[in-house]
Amino acid sequence: MMSVREYADDMNRTVEEILRKCNELGVYLNSEEDMLSEDQIVLLDNNLLNDEEDIENIEIVLDSKIVNNDDVVVKEKLKKKTDVVKKSNKNELADKKKAMYKNKEKLVSNAPVSNENVVLYKENMTIGELADSIGVSSVELVKKLFALGIMATVNNSISFENAEILIVDYNKELKKEETADVTNFEEFEIIDNEEDLVSRPPVVTIMGHVDHGKTTLLDTIRKTSVVDTEAGGITQAISAYQTKYKNKLITFIDTPGHAAFTEMRARGANITDIVIIIVAADDGVMPQTIEAIDHAKAANVPIIVAINKIDKPEANPERIMTELSEYGLVPDIWGGDTLYNTISAKEGTGIESILENILLIADMQNYRANPSRYAIGTVIESRLDKHVGSIVTVLVQNGTLRMGDPVVAGCAYGKVRTLKNDRNEEIMTALPSAPVEITGLNDTPNSGDKFMSFESEKQARSVGEQRKSQLKLRTLSCPTAVTLDELFAKIQEGAKEINVIIKADVNGSCEAVKNSLEKLDVEGVKVKVIRSSVGTITESDIVLAKASNAILIGFNVRPTNAIKDYAAENCVEVRLYNIIYKAVEEMEAAMKGLLDPIYEEKILGTAEVRQIFKFSKVGTIAGSYITDGIIKRDAKARIIRDGIVIFDGEVNSIQREKDTVKEVKKGLECGITIEKYNDIKIGDIIEAYEMVEIKR
Repeated sequence: MMSVREYADDMNRTVEEILRKCNELGVYLNSEEDMLSEDQIVLLDNNLLNDEEDIENIEIVLDSKIVNNDDVVVKEKLKKKTDVVKKSNKNELADKKKAMYKNKEKLVSNAPVSNENVVLYKENMTIGELADSIGVSSVELVKKLFALGIMATVNNSISFENAEILIVDYNKELKKEETADVTNFEEFEIIDNEEDLVSRPPVVTIMGHVDHGKTTLLDTIRKTSVVDTEAGGITQAISAYQTKYKNKLITFIDTPGHAAFTEMRARGANITDIVIIIVAADDGVMPQTIEAIDHAKAANVPIIVAINKIDKPEANPERIMTELSEYGLVPDIWGGDTLYNTISAKEGTGIESILENILLIADMQNYRANPSRYAIGTVIESRLDKHVGSIVTVLVQNGTLRMGDPVVAGCAYGKVRTLKNDRNEEIMTALPSAPVEITGLNDTPNSGDKFMSFESEKQARSVGEQRKSQLKLRTLSCPTAVTLDELFAKIQEGAKEINVIIKADVNGSCEAVKNSLEKLDVEGVKVKVIRSSVGTITESDIVLAKASNAILIGFNVRPTNAIKDYAAENCVEVRLYNIIYKAVEEMEAAMKGLLDPIYEEKILGTAEVRQIFKFSKVGTIAGSYITDGIIKRDAKARIIRDGIVIFDGEVNSIQREKDTVKEVKKGLECGITIEKYNDIKIGDIIEAYEMVEIKR
C-alpha cells in the first residue's frame, strides 16, 4: 500500500491527476494522504500506462502548422518509454506461447481432458469472467497480463488468444463456446451423428387439379370417408394422415387444388419427400396440374404420376402420358425416370402399386432422422376453438415431440397440453414424420410456420416473444417485393417480366386493361397477366399476388377496408384506376425504372497534398489543404500527379486535428487517407467526385 502522494511522485504525476484518474475509475479518494490498496495500484498502473502507450498511435494534428519539432521530440521520448516495456516483455510472451503449444501437444497425446479442466470462452468475455471460470482472483490475471506487456482492467474484454496463454499456468484447456441464434431456428442446419439416425416414414404429398380425385385416393388408402365430410366434396384445408402398408408407415399430406390456395400448396411441397401428381384419365392435363408439377420440381423431390378414373369409358391413359411428357415427366416404361400408375381411386384399382412405388423410392432415398433430439418441424394447419384454444396440426420432421414439451411455432409459444395422432387418439410421443395435433399454444401460427421444442418453458416464451418483436419490425419495413417501385429493382438481368393480377367491373374493361398492359414492351421488359377476372378484390387475389410477387390492379372496383388491411398485412400493393391510360402510363413509367440507370460524374472538390506522414498501423496520411469545393469520406477519389491520373479509388478517412470527420470544406487543412493506396507524394492533387444518376 502507498499514499496518493507517494504514488503520484513515483509515476511523475501531480496529485490532482491521480485523484482525477481515481474518480474516473470509480476509486473515490479525497486527499494526497489517502491510501491506495494493491488492487487500486494495479488498476491505476494499467490505465496510466495505457494512456502513454496510446501515444505511440500518433494522432495527426494538422493545423496551420503540421507537427512542429517539439511535438516530435515529446513523441519520440514517449515512444522510447513504451518500447522499453514492450522489449522487456516480448521474450516472455514468446516463451509463454511456446509453453502453451507444448502443453497442447501433451494434452493431445494423453487421455481426453475432463470437463473440470475445460474453460468455455464466450464472445467478449471480460478478464473478471475468465478469472471466475478458472477459479482465481481477477487481480492475479491482470498482473499476469501486465507482466506480458498487456495493459487491461478487470472489466476489459480479453481475446481468445490471450486467454489461451493465461490458462496454461492453470493446466486448463480453453474452448470457444458455440453459440447460435435460437430465435431464428428456421435457419438451423441440423447435423446429426450417423449412429443416432434411424429410418423414418416417407412424407407424401398428393397434388393435382381440382376434382381429379386426390381426397378420394387418400380416402381409399385409409379406408375412411374423409371426402363425405368436406363441403361439396372439395378439400378446404391442408390435412395430414398416416397409414401402414407391409408394416411400414407412410405419411400423406392432402392439399387443396384451388389456384386460390397456391401458397398453401407450395408449403405442402416444401415439407414433402415424394409428390404424387394425380390426373383424371377422362379430363387430361389442366392448369392446376401444371402448377402442381412446377411446385414438385421446385421442391426437387421424386414424382409419381397417378392416372385416375381409368374405369370411365372415355379414359385415355396414353394421351395423359404424352401430355405429361411435354412437361418433363417421361414414363419409366418409355425409358424415362418417372413412375406411372393407372388407378381408379373410387374402385380401389391400382392402389397397391402406388404404395409399392412409394416404399421403393423411400428405400432408394433412405429417409432418416434422429429421434433423440428436440423436435423440429412444420405447422400444417391451425384453428382456434373457443373451448380449447389454439389447435395446431404439425408434422414432426426431426426429433421426438413429447407431451409437456415447451414449443415455439411461428411466433406462438406454450407447453404441449394434449398430443393426438391423426386418428384422434391421445399419445405421449410423436416420432419423425408423424402428423399430430397439439394444444397449449398462446396463439394460432400460420400454415407453413416452423416449430421447435425447447428445454424450458421460460426459454420458449423468451424465443416466442423475440420472434414476435422481430416480425413487427419486419412488418414495419414491409417486404417490398410487390411494389411498382421496388419489385422491379429485384428483377435480374435477362428475361424481365412483371406479374400483374387484374380485377375489373366487367369483362370488357378486364380485356381492355389486359390487352393494353400486355402490349407494353420497354427494352425487353414485359407485363405478364397471371390472372384477370371480373369482380371485387378478394382474399384469394391477395394470396395469389403474394405467392407470385404480383401487383394487383383494380379497375372500377373498390376493395373493402378488411381487404385493404389484409393486403397491407401481406405487403401486397393494390393499385386502383378508373381510366385505362392512367394505368398504362403508370406501369410504363415504372417499367422504365427497370432499365439500367445512366450516371454522370460530379466533381465534389480538390485538395493539394502539402505534407506526408507514414504510420505502420494507418498507412500514408496526406496532410492536405482543400483548394476547392468539399472532400467527403467514402467519396470516389483520383490522385493526379503533373496532370496525369495515377490512381482511382476512394477516400478512406478524413481527420481534422484529433477528430475523424465526414467532410472538410474549402480553405481548411486535414489529413486524408486513400483506400488501398499509400504512394502519395507532396504536390499531388486529390480530386473527389461522385456518380449521379440521370433521370431518363
